[in-house]
This record gives sequence, C-alpha cells and structure tokens, in this order.
Amino acid sequence: MSHIIHEPVKQRLQRSELAVPGSNPKMFEKALKSSADFVFLDLEDAVAPDDKVPARKNVIEAINDLDWNGNAKTISVRINSIDTHYMYRDVVEVVEQAGERLDTILLPKAGTSSDIYMLSAMLNQIETSKGFKNRIGIEVLIETTLGMANVLDIAKNGRDERLEAMHFGVADYAASCRARTTVIGGLNPDYPGDQWHAGLSQMLVACRAYGLRAIDGPFGDFNDPESYIEAAKRGAALGFEGKWAIHPSQIELANEVYTPPESEVTHANQILIALDDAAKEGRGAAQLNGRMIDAASAKMAENIVNTDIAIKEKSKV
Repeated sequence: MSHIIHEPVKQRLQRSELAVPGSNPKMFEKALKSSADFVFLDLEDAVAPDDKVPARKNVIEAINDLDWNGNAKTISVRINSIDTHYMYRDVVEVVEQAGERLDTILLPKAGTSSDIYMLSAMLNQIETSKGFKNRIGIEVLIETTLGMANVLDIAKNGRDERLEAMHFGVADYAASCRARTTVIGGLNPDYPGDQWHAGLSQMLVACRAYGLRAIDGPFGDFNDPESYIEAAKRGAALGFEGKWAIHPSQIELANEVYTPPESEVTHANQILIALDDAAKEGRGAAQLNGRMIDAASAKMAENIVNTDIAIKEKSKV
C-alpha cells in the first residue's frame, strides 16, 4: 500500500436520500417522519424559476422549525449551480439564517475543484461572521462530462475544502454525453449492459481514493420498483453507500438494498473473530468455513460491521 493514505471523511448513514422540492412545504413534515436516512431540500431542478425565491424562504423555515437530527435525519440543501444568479443568494440566505442546523450543502453540476473552493470560501466567511459552531459539509453532483473528466481532481482538492461525498447525477450526465436515451437511471434497451457503469465506477474510484462517500443518484420511474431495486443492487455491488429516492415509495427499497443482511453481518463478525484469534497465535491468515481469509478479508468485514453499527445506532433515536 502507498505511504499516502487518505482516511475517510466524516461518515454519515446515507442508504436512502430523499429529494424534496423546496417549493412544496406540504412534503416537509412527511419527509421528516419518513424512514429516509438523508433528506435534501431542493432549490434547483425541482423548483421552477418563478418559485426560486419563495422556495428559499420555505427551506429556511423548514430547517429551523423541524427537528431533523432529532428524527435521525441528515439534512441538506441542494442549491442552484454556480452558473446561475440564484446560487449566491441561496448560500448567503440559507446559511446565515439556518446554518447552525444544516448538515451539508449539495452543489449541482460540479465541473472543477474550483467550484468547491468557491462554495467553501463562502461558507468560511459566513460561519466566521455568524460565530457558528457547526461546520457545514459539502457534497457535489457529478453530472456533466466536465465533472467526470475532472472527478479525481475534484475529489483530491475538494476533501481539503469540506467535500464529503459525490453523487452521480445520471439525467444531466446523459444529456451532457448527448446519449440517445430519455431513461433516468434505468437500463437502455439499445445498450448491451449498464450504460452508466463506466461513469459510476470512475466516480466511485475517485471517492474511495480520497476518503469520500459515494452515492448513486435518481431512478426516474417510481412505478417500477423491481427495476429500481436492480439499479440499487448494481450500485451496492460496486461499493456505493446509498441511492436517491425521488418518491417516498423508493425509500424502503433503498434501505433494504443498502442494509447488510443479518447473515452477512454475522459472517463478517466471524471473519474478524477468526483473524483476531489467528493474530494471537502469530498467524496473518486463517480458515473459515473452508476458505482462506486474511487482512483484506478483515477490511471488507469491517465495512459491513461498521454499516450495521450505524444502522442500529439510528434505530435508537
């Protein structure tokens, strides 16, 4: 292993991420009481231009008035992208008025590491000015070809500027690629295999190399739970930590896929016990159920066990 190791940034349980339009306050209470791990209130794509300013006010009130953390929710806001005139007011107004209760900001269409630097600099100034004790994290959407081309640089430099996670934004990414599809997140019948596997893998590697969380994005057809599950399983198999839910019906599907089965957790604990016993005897490897296990096995087992611990901690809230 290289001498340079980037330890994971702050870990958050993020199996299911519910998107909630900031222009629809009636959905806020339902999101609060849902089983989603993570909720982002949206000021970007889900909000029409004429509703941007009122939605910002709605979001500020929702962050301040509802007990998100007390209901075991990580609360985030997706602001508008930096190529719009809405972005700076999103940051200034939301953070100044509700920053102490906000966990992260989700920046869409990140194209270069300088995008994260700009947002981080704004957060530094506002938090210092307001005397906030809470340090707001940054998450980004990789949803353009520019962002994917720079994904390693964004991860490398972004983690020094509050960056915690990357999300794969398949719809805008498809448009940026000029892909011949209108399907959001599903399999394309004209493509032999998973059309987005390469992009998902590339972003995942960047995240894991620099200690960031990797989150899969939306699946458009919320009337097709079977295909949603298949897409979620593909992401989980690659190493993603969770997936978006653009409809409440998708929350439990994501939670189910990204929750390690009890049998898997039991086996992971057995691996750690067997290797611990082997280490006490001066051995670096061991056998379990007829298979050789070693230090790499321990790392994989620890990932499963740590996820299980985080899920059980959430259930206590």
